[in-house]
Amino acid sequence: MHEWALAEAVVKTAVQIAEKEGLKQVTEVTVKIGELQDVERPIFRFALSQLIPSNFKLVKFRLLRSKAKLKCRVCSNVWVFKKTKLNKDAVEAIHFVPEVAHTYIKCPKCGSPDFEILEGRGIWLESIKGAK
Repeated sequence: MHEWALAEAVVKTAVQIAEKEGLKQVTEVTVKIGELQDVERPIFRFALSQLIPSNFKLVKFRLLRSKAKLKCRVCSNVWVFKKTKLNKDAVEAIHFVPEVAHTYIKCPKCGSPDFEILEGRGIWLESIKGAK
């Protein structure tokens, strides 16, 4: 059920930004979701639709995925990792304890589990559009 908490945080932040920018009506909110974040998009989208305030009634939520980009600390190889290469148990483990990613993911060049996540974690507002 963390999708509801994430949606609430996104809506609250979007409302604050809209107020700061003087937007009377918000028409589009673009949200980027890191591939390693493991968000159930249909649940997240539904939660967003249920939490919107009156000046967001015409809003369209655009949900974009941020690919996971990793860098090996041993050989400096940078690669894009696809979560689909993991089984469901590994995805869930990484979701709850991101540090265990090193147990399931290895550098495709040298095989080391010692890497850093450059992109692909978290959730953030990319943009907000509306009318003043």
